[in-house]
Amino acid sequence: MKNDILRFLKQEKDEGVFFTTMIDLYAIHADFPGLAEAEKLRHRPDKRVEVLEEAFSKDICDVRFMLYIQLHEYEAYLFSDPTWLGYFYDHHDRQIAALKAIADNHDTPELIDDGPHTAPSKRIIAHFPDYEDAKSVMGPQVAELIGLDVIRSKCPHFNAWVSQLEKLV
Repeated sequence: MKNDILRFLKQEKDEGVFFTTMIDLYAIHADFPGLAEAEKLRHRPDKRVEVLEEAFSKDICDVRFMLYIQLHEYEAYLFSDPTWLGYFYDHHDRQIAALKAIADNHDTPELIDDGPHTAPSKRIIAHFPDYEDAKSVMGPQVAELIGLDVIRSKCPHFNAWVSQLEKLV
């Protein structure tokens, strides 16, 4: 990924062109810059992500690069309003209520943990097993149904990134 980013930055030298990423924190690669320091903050995923973003941004060293790492994985956004899963799963009120209870037990969907069985996607799959094969299509559709405003209101780290991008306009 680093080589690709550096190549894109080198190819496009215009000061008005910016680059960003959307990387899941979940199962981040072992050689990611700053990972050893960030692991000390595993109990504070929001701070852990900040350390990783700062380390990788320093490694790239270009003001046009705005790194974003998602806490913990994309499916966390779906916990902003899991009732929208009902659009795809009729008559699954009990399962949707269980996901809503998970969301209600966290300050933000971004803090739903990254364990191998408790990551956001794994929690959805536990209630909707066929989501596993459909997540690349269904996940973005559910996020679209939830809406950017709701996701931003519930996910402060994501909101900060989008706000940073908006300032470029």
